[in-house]
Amino acid sequence: MSHSSSTSARAVGAGALLATRDLLQIADLATHELTQLITLARTVKRKPQSFADAFRQRTLVMLFEKPSLRTRVSFEAGFQRLGGGVSFLDHQATPLGVRESIEDYAHTLERYAHAIVMRVRSHALLTRMAECSAVPVVNALSDLHHPCQALADMLTLIERGFDPVHGHLAWIGDGNNVCHSLVEAVAALGGRITVITPESRAPDSDVMRIALGRAFRTGARIDVAHDPAAVDGAHAVYTDTWVSMGDEADADRQRALLAPFRVDAALMARAAPGAHFMHCLPAHRGEEVADEVIDSPASIVFDQAENRMHAQNALLLALLRPDLARTALAP
Repeated sequence: MSHSSSTSARAVGAGALLATRDLLQIADLATHELTQLITLARTVKRKPQSFADAFRQRTLVMLFEKPSLRTRVSFEAGFQRLGGGVSFLDHQATPLGVRESIEDYAHTLERYAHAIVMRVRSHALLTRMAECSAVPVVNALSDLHHPCQALADMLTLIERGFDPVHGHLAWIGDGNNVCHSLVEAVAALGGRITVITPESRAPDSDVMRIALGRAFRTGARIDVAHDPAAVDGAHAVYTDTWVSMGDEADADRQRALLAPFRVDAALMARAAPGAHFMHCLPAHRGEEVADEVIDSPASIVFDQAENRMHAQNALLLALLRPDLARTALAP
């Protein structure tokens, strides 16, 4: 099954900054679009007052099937800081598509909202909503992708002096949705990433196939390894929880399988001097990461958390206010 977005071919309005109407995965973005979003996010973060009324009289609707702290608050606070209104609909107890069809839901919401943000169990459901909706749909996490996290991560690394082309990023642990989005971002930017997982927890083969095809064109280097020693020389080391939401039934087996991939001081010592530690949070301290690492000066996890807001605001500006986005990006 291909996981590439089927929505990018939808008609895009005149003056649009992005060739896609939605953001379902990083692969939806051209390389120059990804770099522009990162640049715009830095501007929004540095000069928020310049965008204080950008979303005035605009409404963002958020549909969440999964729990959230950073994702919910960063979208709500960010959109409100730029003058917009937010409506949050909690679907943890009632999955989308049960009470009424996705098509009816989409056609109703497009009459109220200027954009829809979704945190869902199934990427296929997200794609279906985007196909039906007349307003942009943004992926705030699905089982396959977490593009807003990857945008924030690249912003954070660049702020810290990481070279997105020549720097070496190492992912260690479970080859999950966050891993997929990071791989896609590195492939687009022409950088280097080493994905280190147990063989049975390697990234999705279709995601990797598409990313490797793009890497061939951009000059990116994407390696997959199954030995934690492959972290050697990395400029940033990234991990995530070992048990994703929805996988709790298999938690004990996954913890045992991933125990050798824990990020502790000894593993960080194998990385390059001054290497950063990254985690999208929430962290399960003592499992995928030791306190001595996440609480150390090497840790940039709360910079990542803050930058979710700025990166997402940049994305929503590009989708909803390309006029302001173009002005901000002008030399």
